[in-house]
Amino acid sequence: MINNTIKIYKKDIIKGEDGHKIFSVRVKEETVTALDKLAAKSNRSRNDLVNIILEHAVNNIEVVE
Repeated sequence: MINNTIKIYKKDIIKGEDGHKIFSVRVKEETVTALDKLAAKSNRSRNDLVNIILEHAVNNIEVVE
């Protein structure tokens, strides 16, 4: 089985706006809580983590017909 773990390295400083597109999405409260815990642990913003997770998912998804 392939290990699909995403490694997030702790960041020294949380950056501000980085010029990416902004959009809104509804997320379950427990997912937000988990993201906030990861954000605190990794010293990254919630936005930073969502981008890392989405990039990983987009690059590792398979559409089955």
